[in-house]
Amino acid sequence: MTAALGRCLLCNFRPQHPRPPLKKMASLFSCCLGCCGEGGSGHVPLKEMPAVQLDTQHMGTDVVIVKSGRRICGTGGCLANAPLHQNKSYFEFKIQSTQARIYGVWGVGVATQKVNLNQVPMGRDAHSLVLRHDGSVFHNNEERNRLPANSLPQEGDVVGVTYDHVELNLYLNGKDMQCPATGIRGTVYPVVYVDDSAILDCQFNDFYHTAPQGFEKILFEQQIF
Repeated sequence: MTAALGRCLLCNFRPQHPRPPLKKMASLFSCCLGCCGEGGSGHVPLKEMPAVQLDTQHMGTDVVIVKSGRRICGTGGCLANAPLHQNKSYFEFKIQSTQARIYGVWGVGVATQKVNLNQVPMGRDAHSLVLRHDGSVFHNNEERNRLPANSLPQEGDVVGVTYDHVELNLYLNGKDMQCPATGIRGTVYPVVYVDDSAILDCQFNDFYHTAPQGFEKILFEQQIF
């Protein structure tokens, strides 16, 4: 109490009167607790960052998203809820089911929010850069690259994607496919589309395979700085 009469130990506030009356002292003490918090830590809890997942606000009209925003089925495409702001991003897609055809109909890659999410396959315009189920990589209706013929992803395989704001690269079950593709501009998001009973799972953390050196999981802009 003696120390508090001269200076508040919580917020370092010194009253103008060296020994205020007890009523004023109680008021001062309450004010200090209000400023510094009852625990005296002075820390304001940070708002918890949302999880990176598929964004039901940016998906095709016939798309179904389940498993807490990780699984896509139906017909059409869906963007993730986090843009790729960081320099080097990595994310994965697991092909869960391709019942209708040998390889099903699906695609993964990056796209801007201007992409038509009801149009399958993607890669027909300047707003998407995607690997298609047949191993081709399309952007602006042009084939930009292609996976080796003996490396077409099948049911149960994991396709990894890296993006560094210039080049998109692809990995199959952890192996670099040496299949770079470029061309897309602007703020992009992970994108995935399905059709003909294909089902894909998105993995934005807890990856099946180690991210390539220098690349990491997608971070929200607030986490980068």
